[in-house]
Amino acid sequence: MNHPNPPPQNPDQEQTSSPKFEWDFCVSAVVSSPVTGGHISDTLGVIEVNSSGTLFATGGIARKIRIYNFNSLPACEFYIFTPAKLSSLKWKPGSAGKTMGSADYDGVVTEYDLETQMPVFERDEHSGKRVWSMDYSSHDPVVGASGSDDGTMQIWDPRHDGGKCVAMVQFGSPVCCVEFSPFGGRLLAVGCADRKAYVYDVRKMVDPIAVFDGHQRTVSYTRFLDDRTVMTSGTDGCLKMWNTEDQRLIRTYTGHTNQKRFVGLSVWRNQGLIGCGSESNQVFVYDKRWGEPIWVHGFEPEGGTGTRSEPGFVSSICWSQVGDDECTLVGGGSDGVVKIFSGKRKALTSVNC
Repeated sequence: MNHPNPPPQNPDQEQTSSPKFEWDFCVSAVVSSPVTGGHISDTLGVIEVNSSGTLFATGGIARKIRIYNFNSLPACEFYIFTPAKLSSLKWKPGSAGKTMGSADYDGVVTEYDLETQMPVFERDEHSGKRVWSMDYSSHDPVVGASGSDDGTMQIWDPRHDGGKCVAMVQFGSPVCCVEFSPFGGRLLAVGCADRKAYVYDVRKMVDPIAVFDGHQRTVSYTRFLDDRTVMTSGTDGCLKMWNTEDQRLIRTYTGHTNQKRFVGLSVWRNQGLIGCGSESNQVFVYDKRWGEPIWVHGFEPEGGTGTRSEPGFVSSICWSQVGDDECTLVGGGSDGVVKIFSGKRKALTSVNC
């Protein structure tokens, strides 16, 4: 998945102290989704782990939502065919894992009932332009937000006029990411191709309460690390951590390669670990305390990559939020392969892999 028109500039750099390697990681499972006939791309654009850490879903170019159970890998529990390529997936809060939202390349946001495997809600309010990201409010899970190539971020509520827009912000450039704060507040973070990230209070969608201006190219992801800290990822090849209260840049993270593609960003909020992919076909893990990676894993091909002419890259990343001294990270590649990584603190017994 290529990025929308990132301006060609160099990333800034920040000196940090040397990181401490406090975690052991290893590959605990591999799931292959081979390219059909070697011609149809199966690049994974999104991976989402459910709140209980028992299931994860994948979506991408292949027009399928695949649902997996961590206890029955590598088998796929079931999949749902979708009418368009997928860019975003979200488990709907409060649905007991039975409802999933998706956003696609045709500009449509759809909710699926996972028990019937049928769509139950659909909205097409982005003029047919690709929707890069959607999310649900943790404060009111019925409410959702979406960001699109049409340059708008829209908040919508199915209870009002069939899901019509209840608030809209126009940015004038593609909106690449939207995320509600998962901590029960009213904050919403937005990342844009104008090189900036914004934080809004959804109760007064007039002006942002914070503007993060520091990336040199498109801001592709925004993720809340805690109730006043936001991580951003840009195609300038760096991650940045910001304070929402004083708009201060706390730290810059470099090491991975990211110049034109979506490579994923996820934070494990329990222990402050940050995961992202890379155009070097590697998974990177950072600790929020240090600007250099604490672990890097090469995403070697599994079973071939069909007839791809371009080198592979890691395109999606998601942590399970379950655990404290043990963790699970799921990564997906441009070849459709999913790898599950298990981690433990080094002070504990080594991981059995």
